[in-house]
Amino acid sequence: MNLLLISGSTRAGSTNTAVVRAVPELLPTAARCLTYLDLMKLPHFNPDDDVDPLPSEVVRLRALIAEADALLFCTPEYAGDLPGSFKNLLDWTVGGVEIVGKPAGWINISSSTTGAQGAHRALRVVLGYTGAAVVDEACVGVPVGRGDVNSETGEIDAPHVREELGRAAHLIIKALDGASTTNPR
Repeated sequence: MNLLLISGSTRAGSTNTAVVRAVPELLPTAARCLTYLDLMKLPHFNPDDDVDPLPSEVVRLRALIAEADALLFCTPEYAGDLPGSFKNLLDWTVGGVEIVGKPAGWINISSSTTGAQGAHRALRVVLGYTGAAVVDEACVGVPVGRGDVNSETGEIDAPHVREELGRAAHLIIKALDGASTTNPR
């Protein structure tokens, strides 16, 4: 299975990006991970530009989505919603067909009482417009604090968090793998 991991954060030292980087180490070897961490390289979405020839970074993003069997997002919440640059990425996927029918899930790492619910509610809505198949069992919460990330390496090195992420990653692969066999493209 080719799993595309996408961080919804542009912040240097992002905990969400640290999770995206940690997931490949925690998955079974049968899973091949692709990553997209270049939100800032995408041009601002304009429907007039969503025609051939597409901007080169949009071509790259859509090619990664086309290569993936499933998608896994890890995004922060900003002002009760999706961060603008991540929403921009999603806007570029609405006009394409690459994501249609692909199983999708997310890891919610918020340790707040609201748990980034606004962002994930919005993500579910936007993914509906893209035609992705949100797999509820692949939408999991693993609270990760800034102190769980090594400030020098940017890696998650807290054993309890890695254990929880590993458990979540296996659940996600199981759910997405099952969904990809029941939702053929």
